[in-house]
Amino acid sequence: MASAELTGAGQPTQEDPPRRSSEILLEQTFTEDSLYGVRAAVAAHVATVAGERVVDTMVLIAHELASNAVRHGGGTGRLRLWLAEGALRCEVSDEGTGLKDPALAGHILPAPSLPGGRGLWIARQLSELRVATSTAGTTVTATLQL
Repeated sequence: MASAELTGAGQPTQEDPPRRSSEILLEQTFTEDSLYGVRAAVAAHVATVAGERVVDTMVLIAHELASNAVRHGGGTGRLRLWLAEGALRCEVSDEGTGLKDPALAGHILPAPSLPGGRGLWIARQLSELRVATSTAGTTVTATLQL
C-alpha cells in the first residue's frame, strides 16, 4: 500500500481536503496533553462512517502521526479527517523543521534496539501514505479505502 509524495514549500501534492466544513468529519489541533482526546475523537467520528476494523486502524494511524507531530514537529499539530471518493483520509500537519530524509520516511523498520522511529512505518503498513515536507513543516496524509 505504500506510496509517498515529496514536496518543497508551496507545492501542493496532497489530496486536497474539502473546503466546506460540512465535508470534514473532524478538524482538531493537539498537543502532547491532548493525544488521548485525538484518539477518542477519531474513534467517534470514524465510527459514524465505517466499521470497527476501520475505526481501530484509523485510530492507530492517527495516534502514530499525531505523536510524531508532537515529538518531531514542534510540540503541536493539526489533524483533519474526511471522506473522499470511497476513502477515509487523515491528514496530520505540524510546523517543525521538516523531515531530514523524506524519501526514506517510514519505509525501513528501525532496529529493535532503537527507542523510536516506528510511527511512519506503522502508518505506511496500514494505509496509503503521502508525505509533504519542507523547512516550514510536514503534512502526512493517510488514506484507507472503504
